[in-house]
Amino acid sequence: MGQLPRLIAFDLDGTLIDSRRDLTDSANALVVELGGTPLTEEAVSLMVGEGARLLVQRVTTAAGLGDPPGALERFLELYAERLLVHTRLYAGVLGALDAAARVATVTLLTNKPLAPTQRILEGLGIGDRFAHITGGDGRFPRKPDPASLQEQMRLVGADPSTTLLVGDSAIDRDTAARAGARCCLVLYGFSRITLPERVDVPGGWTVTHASELPAVFTAFSAALTP
Repeated sequence: MGQLPRLIAFDLDGTLIDSRRDLTDSANALVVELGGTPLTEEAVSLMVGEGARLLVQRVTTAAGLGDPPGALERFLELYAERLLVHTRLYAGVLGALDAAARVATVTLLTNKPLAPTQRILEGLGIGDRFAHITGGDGRFPRKPDPASLQEQMRLVGADPSTTLLVGDSAIDRDTAARAGARCCLVLYGFSRITLPERVDVPGGWTVTHASELPAVFTAFSAALTP
């Protein structure tokens, strides 16, 4: 009673789901079609996080193919065939989502296009866990621009002090900072490749396993309780 509305927003790839293999296979299928040599999973993982268009540009450039016309559209077709071949929830994610829902409104904020995002969520049985889902191809700029997070805050009625963004990258950390929100970085996903061993999250948290997230949510909520 009397509590301010609270928002916990989750990133998707590398935070809730391990999608590296399917993204890599799709990217390499495109590269091979274009006459290039496949890239390693680690190399592709370093290119993920800022939306499909930039991923494709980085992949084709790294493969020495330049920026072929129609590459983005073809990648999305290839990825649509592979969305759920290997992609899985990280261990502990379901418990983390339950814990988040006990203390806040839960949303999803990803730079992945909305259509594959929704298919993955439904396929993994968590499509109904989020009050709002924002993809990277909507009317707001992609993260780290804070506009999409700020819009979710508006929809929920939360303010920066009652908002927590959970992600696995410097992009998520910067998004939270620009919105004035708090951040929790998970170090078990793509961040194992993209982030340094020692990560600074001012006023926030880091976790090494999704099973540690409920304790973060409890601490986040307790700090807001009068």
